Amino acid sequence: MTIRDIKELLDADVICCKDLDKDVLSACGSDMMSDVLAFVKHQAVLLTGLVNAQVIRTAEMMDMVCIVFVRSKAPTIDMIELAQESGIAILTTSKRMYEACGVLYANGLKGNGELNV
Repeated sequence: MTIRDIKELLDADVICCKDLDKDVLSACGSDMMSDVLAFVKHQAVLLTGLVNAQVIRTAEMMDMVCIVFVRSKAPTIDMIELAQESGIAILTTSKRMYEACGVLYANGLKGNGELNV
């Protein structure tokens, strides 16, 4: 699945980064960055409602390619600039995390515990 596919499936708006054709191998939905650090592996998209710079820093450390802010949460200008420097796409959707994760899962994007990489 690509970031473009995620954008379309979640009816999301692109906040930054233009390369929507990057592949995404798995997804993680969490507001706890400690869980993301502990469990996320491989190219992933992070779905979260947490809006602070630690989200971008965590995604950067874990080599994530995309962050989707759920519930229409909007990142700050500083967060957008940090994501741009790191090459991380940022999307925002009005969907709640449960629904957004379900839509992606139903369309074939797995959690990284299910990957055979």
